[in-house]
Amino acid sequence: MGGDRKAPRARDRIIGARLRAIRKERTDLSLEQAAALAQWSPSTMSRIETGKRHISSEDVATISTIYKLPLALREELVETARAGHGSGWWDLPLPGVPMDMGAIASYEAEAMRLTDWSVNLVPGLLQTYRYAVGLMRSGGVAAEVIEARWMARLRRQQILGTVDYVAYIGEAALRTPFGGPEALREQLRHLMGARDRGIGVRVVREHQPHSLVLHSWLLMEFANTSPVVNVEARNGSLYLHDEIAETYLDLVGKLERIALSAPASVAMLRQVLEEV
Repeated sequence: MGGDRKAPRARDRIIGARLRAIRKERTDLSLEQAAALAQWSPSTMSRIETGKRHISSEDVATISTIYKLPLALREELVETARAGHGSGWWDLPLPGVPMDMGAIASYEAEAMRLTDWSVNLVPGLLQTYRYAVGLMRSGGVAAEVIEARWMARLRRQQILGTVDYVAYIGEAALRTPFGGPEALREQLRHLMGARDRGIGVRVVREHQPHSLVLHSWLLMEFANTSPVVNVEARNGSLYLHDEIAETYLDLVGKLERIALSAPASVAMLRQVLEEV
């Protein structure tokens, strides 16, 4: 193992979890013993099994050989690793587009369910062009990279309709006119039509006495591994994994209880639209 290694992606967590299950179910090897046979450090093997390291098809072939897996299963695992790391648009560097956007896009592409909680902004997956541009300008994004960033955001939005997605949006976000009043009206109409596109939108009224309103996050759930939570920060994104990420599953239940119903949310959006 060595050379220029790619950053880990969502698929690495899925493959790593499967390799860990195979070690525990089909062998008597401890993590340390398996690492020694592969001539890797225990920390490297741990990062492979938790998906915190890019897993190449060569890595999978090495592990499959150590575990003495049947040829058919070995070939399946290697092919999964090879196919799973085919390039997506996020692997191509785009001038002016933060690397974090590529990372989150790769996670979203592998997720089976996405839950967005956005306190003061319309979530990026639901933003319209003029609203997004107004938001970027307010944040001091250089004019020459705004279009590239919008195109990357638009590509992220293509995941909608292929994944179970629900956005919980704070009431304050509905009244903040990034891009001006007409841009906000256009954004509100876009949110009102989300239900017809199979997208869940739930509004959380202001002044809710609950700690979950303190910051925004995106919970990404996967079929065969633990969830990942993305928390946006001023200069990048923070990713939460394993036990910490799983605590956010409880927060989804709390959001469900305090948010307006889907019909009431549409009514709220219509009311705000009439007021803008």
